[in-house]
Amino acid sequence: MKHSVLRTAFIDTVPVMTGYLFLGAGFGILMDQSGYGVGYAVLMSLFIYAGSAQYLLVSLLTSGASLLSTALATLLINARHLFYGISLVDTYQNSGRKKPYLIFALTDETYSLVTQAKLPEGMNKTAYCFLVSLFDHGYWVVGTALGSLVGALLPISLSGISFVLTALFVTMFVEQWLSTKNHRPAIIGVMSTILCLLLFGRELFLIPSMTVIAVLLTVFRKAGGSADYE
Repeated sequence: MKHSVLRTAFIDTVPVMTGYLFLGAGFGILMDQSGYGVGYAVLMSLFIYAGSAQYLLVSLLTSGASLLSTALATLLINARHLFYGISLVDTYQNSGRKKPYLIFALTDETYSLVTQAKLPEGMNKTAYCFLVSLFDHGYWVVGTALGSLVGALLPISLSGISFVLTALFVTMFVEQWLSTKNHRPAIIGVMSTILCLLLFGRELFLIPSMTVIAVLLTVFRKAGGSADYE
């Protein structure tokens, strides 16, 4: 790999690094507070690497959720990857042995970088995508390790750290609301969640609410066209 590819990928991922180190650290701290050591936290970030789904997974593990419920929740949270990943079929088509990792390491931020990158003529796009994916993954793992160590070693009170999951989803909701003129998806999400919470209770509402949201968004998208969701 040419030095220019390495340098370009690193510079482009610096904004992601600042976010992933802090979010990864929050996950690591949450894992420690839930009774899981740095080894478990790092292994989850290495082999699951699912961002917000990892935060949710901590709650599911500590609440004794079944394996089926955990798998369904993770699938529904990350289902968006199935849709926007399709646009990378041509980009990753000739990536050879790197393809499995490129697919595994696809996140919202990585997707944004590899689809919007304007590379100099002659630069290897596959090498760039691989390095971007590797750097972003590395930031998340390092942040997780640091957070877990901080939670275990520093004599500070971290009570309330579990609220970071709520704060993360609130931030994502606000960002989605402000970035588009069409608020139908956000309203569907809020109303469906409230309805399922009332019907099924706080212990069982997650899977039904996410299923209802997925179904309604699909129905309205087909009825109104993709333009309504831009």
